[in-house]
Amino acid sequence: MPDVITDLPALALDWHRAGRCVAIATVVQTWGSAPRAVGSQLVIDGEGAMEGSVSGGCVEGAVIVEAIDALEDGKPRVLEFGVSDDEAFAVGLACGGEIKVLVEPVGMALPVDVLEQLVAHRAALKPVAYVTDLETGAPRLASPADYPDRFRLDRSGVADDGRSFVAIHNPPLRMIIVGAVHIAQPLVAMARACGYAPVLIDPRGAFGSAARFPGERIIDDWPDEAMAALKPDARTAVITLTHDPKLDDPAIMATLATDVFYLGCLGSARTHAKRVARLEEAGFSADQIARIHAPVGLDLGGRQPAEIAVSIMAEVTQALRKAT
Repeated sequence: MPDVITDLPALALDWHRAGRCVAIATVVQTWGSAPRAVGSQLVIDGEGAMEGSVSGGCVEGAVIVEAIDALEDGKPRVLEFGVSDDEAFAVGLACGGEIKVLVEPVGMALPVDVLEQLVAHRAALKPVAYVTDLETGAPRLASPADYPDRFRLDRSGVADDGRSFVAIHNPPLRMIIVGAVHIAQPLVAMARACGYAPVLIDPRGAFGSAARFPGERIIDDWPDEAMAALKPDARTAVITLTHDPKLDDPAIMATLATDVFYLGCLGSARTHAKRVARLEEAGFSADQIARIHAPVGLDLGGRQPAEIAVSIMAEVTQALRKAT
């Protein structure tokens, strides 16, 4: 199971509400082999307590000093650091790089109401962008319609104007797998490694057992009932693996009523042709049926369960990032 990642904006708000002076440091640009990605954050209070990371340890000390100064004067600042080869090697990199870090004191440069709105969007799993003018320090929130490509790619960074930093806050990615079959075992591990929270649906106890999938979330309801409870959305991929129309078809029909970004179904071309006929008879349109990726996965020539899982994960990634 992956480590639990602290919700740093929510933590900063909690610290502020508890009466602590708080600043948020965010990586806004990187060059070379920077230790942490753009958007990485560090929360610091007036006593130097911190949570998160902007460099893996290379420059945290200097950022904390600057953050405490920012809490005294209430002004944001943009810091630039070069990470030497020796420092980079210490945090697991082959060579150094440069990073630019924005420091914003909460309640001053970063208005509390803006932070509250950001935290509320994240808690409600609503996509939102936090946008800061690096020259004036003025922050605002923006919608996916304002930065569609950045939301699709989960890519925070400086906008084309060269002065606006756009931090993308997308809901977590999910993968719903119908059928706790052999392929699902490597697939859940790959999904987690790629940043997804996998959920398994299988009413057959012999398949969906904790012994076969230790630590995983397994739902033993009928697939359409499970789908209604899970409420798949545009950040969700759905994979059906059972080969059994009694299980796959209800899941597929429920999924086609949502805006998931990917729906893939295991089975040969002949199996899919029969599936299409059943869906047409049930009243689904050609456009709806065309959303299904079948046979599931990119054609990599694999035959083993793990190889098929690789092909599925590759196609899911392609669909998410809109690669061709």
